[in-house]
Amino acid sequence: MTASLDDLPLRDDLRGLTPYGAPQAPLPVALNVNENTHPVPDAVASEILDDIAVALRDVNRYPDREFTALREAFAGYLGHGLDAAQIWAGNGSNEVLQHIMQAFGGPGRTVFGFGPTYSMYPLLAQGTGARWVAGERRDDYTITPEEAAAQVELHDPDIVLLCRPNNPTGTPLGLDVVEAVYAASRGVVVVDEAYWEFAPRDAVSALSLLEGRPRLAISRTMSKAFAFAGARVGYLAADPAFIDALRLVRLPYHLSALTQAAAVAALRNADTMLGMVDEIVQQRDRITATLEALGYRPRESWSNFVLFGGVEHPRATFQALYDRGVLVRDVGIPNHLRVTAGTEAETTAFLDALASVESAS
Repeated sequence: MTASLDDLPLRDDLRGLTPYGAPQAPLPVALNVNENTHPVPDAVASEILDDIAVALRDVNRYPDREFTALREAFAGYLGHGLDAAQIWAGNGSNEVLQHIMQAFGGPGRTVFGFGPTYSMYPLLAQGTGARWVAGERRDDYTITPEEAAAQVELHDPDIVLLCRPNNPTGTPLGLDVVEAVYAASRGVVVVDEAYWEFAPRDAVSALSLLEGRPRLAISRTMSKAFAFAGARVGYLAADPAFIDALRLVRLPYHLSALTQAAAVAALRNADTMLGMVDEIVQQRDRITATLEALGYRPRESWSNFVLFGGVEHPRATFQALYDRGVLVRDVGIPNHLRVTAGTEAETTAFLDALASVESAS
C-alpha cells in the first residue's frame, strides 16, 4: 500500500503545501518560464565541452570547495571593482537565496517582499522555517522610496527581498528605493537582479550601492541572459563578511567540478553569450507593441518577458493558446497572462496564435 504525505511525520508548517512547479508540456513553443529560448552558440558549446572534458579527468576528486576560479570570473564579469572575496555562487540563484534564508532567516524570523513578486520567495522562506510577509505595491506595481521604507519599518523583517526588475511583472525598481529600504532595515537586504541584462543599457545596477553597506547583497543568475538554465548557476555579490555567513550553511563541495568548468568557460565567452540579449529585447518590445494593437494592456518590462492585462478570461485564453501549440503562464494575477520573449519565430507563433484567439472570440 502506497503511503501519502499525511502518513508521514512531516513538519506541521509544511502540511497542505504543494511544491513549486510550472507546466512542462511538450509544446512546439514554450514561453512560460522565462527561459532564454536561444541555444548556446556552437563555438561556445564546443569550448564548454572541452573544459568539462578536462574537469572529468579529476572527477574522482572533490571539486574546489571555494570555487575560486569561478568567483574570480564572476568578479571580472560584474566589474564595479569587485574581487573574488565578494562573490558567492550556487546551483541556481534559488540555492543562493536559500543559503541567505538559512544564514539570516529560519524559525522565528521574517522574510519580506513586495507582492506580487517571485513565487519562490515565500516557498524558500517556508522551507527554511521563516515567516513570509508580503508588502504592497501600487496598482501599476511600482513603489516609492517612502512607501517602501514605511512598510519595512512596520514589519521589521530579518530579510528583505527586492526583485529588480520584478518577476512576474517586469517592473523596474529605482536605486532610491533600494537605498531607502536599506536605511529603514535592521536585517539583510537582497536585490534580485536575475533579469538585469535585459534592462536598458543606461540603467545602473544595485552593485553600485554595495560599498559601505555590509547587509546588502545583489543576486544574479546565468539562467536567463546566458542561456544556462539547465546548468543551474546562480551567484551574488556582497561584503566578504556576508559571504562568510553563507559558508556556515552551505553543503560541502556544493558546486560540482563540471558545473564550475562549464560556468567559467561560459563567462570567458560572455560577449558571445550575451549577443542574443539585444534580439530578445527586440522581440519583447515587438510583443508589447502588438499586444497594444490587439487591445491588451502590456506592463512596462525591463526583463525578457511581458505581463499583459485586459485578458477577460485568462484560463480560457491560456487553453486556447495551448491548443494552438503555444505555452504561456497564468501567474494568478486577475485578467493577466505572462509570456516570455523568445526567438523571432517563436514570438511570431505566439502573436499569430493570440490574434487567432482574439478573432475566434
